[in-house]
Amino acid sequence: MRKIAPPRTYRVKNFGCQMNVYDGERMAELLGEQDITAAPDGEEADLVVLNTCHIREKAAEKVYSDIGRLKRKDGTAPIIAVAGCVAQAEGEEIMARAPSVGLVVGPQAYHRLPEMLSDVVEGKRVTDTDMPAETKFDALPPRRRAGPTAFLTVQEGCDKFCTYCVVPYTRGAEVSRPFADLLDEAHRIVDAGAREITLLGQNVNAWTGEDGKGRAIGLEGLIRELAKLPDLARLRYTTSHPNDMTEGLIEAHAQIEKLMPYLHLPVQSGNDRVLKAMNRSHTVESYLRILERVRAVRPDIALSGDFIVGFPGESDAEFEDTLKLVSQVRYSQAYSFKYSPRPGTPAADMDAQVPPHVMDERLQRLQAALSHGQLAFNRSSIGKRCTVLVDRKGKHPGQWLGKSPWLQSIHFTGEAAIGNIVEVELIEARPSSIGAELLQPAHA
Repeated sequence: MRKIAPPRTYRVKNFGCQMNVYDGERMAELLGEQDITAAPDGEEADLVVLNTCHIREKAAEKVYSDIGRLKRKDGTAPIIAVAGCVAQAEGEEIMARAPSVGLVVGPQAYHRLPEMLSDVVEGKRVTDTDMPAETKFDALPPRRRAGPTAFLTVQEGCDKFCTYCVVPYTRGAEVSRPFADLLDEAHRIVDAGAREITLLGQNVNAWTGEDGKGRAIGLEGLIRELAKLPDLARLRYTTSHPNDMTEGLIEAHAQIEKLMPYLHLPVQSGNDRVLKAMNRSHTVESYLRILERVRAVRPDIALSGDFIVGFPGESDAEFEDTLKLVSQVRYSQAYSFKYSPRPGTPAADMDAQVPPHVMDERLQRLQAALSHGQLAFNRSSIGKRCTVLVDRKGKHPGQWLGKSPWLQSIHFTGEAAIGNIVEVELIEARPSSIGAELLQPAHA
């Protein structure tokens, strides 16, 4: 590559999970520190960062497709950076297949983005997919901007090694960020305007640390400390693993008012044989016991989950067990996917791969059941009065959008502003949203 002009504008395109959204925000902050500004809507950027996800099928091919479309009106390409989990898994392959890519950086090395970009400007193509011992968070700039809701990564990596999952290979082993660092970042987020913080981790409830007095604490202890921030109104956490759902964390749902009544707890299958083949550490019975305990301490809890259909060897009867579990639990929302073999994972080499047309049919049936449950949950909310955190304007004049405590999308009209918390009555249920009537003016 020849020398090129330093970029003046950037655009970060995030794919996949909320942790990628957090990483994308931090990369944007790093670029801002270099006086590179976000490209205005509708304008071409000098630098495009594709912050990729490797969970779904053909993830890498979709990245190459995106790279091929990154042409400007004058026929030239912007500086292209590929980040995230596909970058980690495919590093040198991306460089070989896509000559227009200037740099490839993994999720544990993106704090080096500015110096890598300097190399690209000098005419080099660079790759960094190391997982260094030092934490990237120490090198990231302080948080200075936040919307009404903000993400805070507290834990990364995974030690569970589910047989279908690439996370242990692309994100590394489980690592918990230090307690003091998290308190400092949370203070900065709240000072920047956040009213709600969602704590993030591949296994967020595996977070452990020591508090300011040197006492060992788990995620519930961190939540209790964050709840003391006077200007923070709401707390959430995701994604949890059943194996790390401690009694202390369950009790926190009853005792901490700022912890919202919502729990995302992936199960993946409703059949014990399939769960064992997936190397999940729970059974259907143990999973249901956790949910029963959570509902006992917080009866209004909204439950969410993840499901995979068509895992190798899954029979029709085993899939029916998943439908039975969905009916029994009554999820407020959930995420469901067809199994997709990820290179390097044990499940990719298992016998009895389920035919695509069978997976398609099962996914349609599962999603229909989940959608029915979500609509039923929303309908059961009609007549309730609750608070809504306003996070954006609606499409219609005077309309506002926000989230209920149960993470439902709420829309209403009236006097409000982004960042306000308002009281509403829920009056109209739809499959993915609820119409509400404003009861009280906004309060700070």
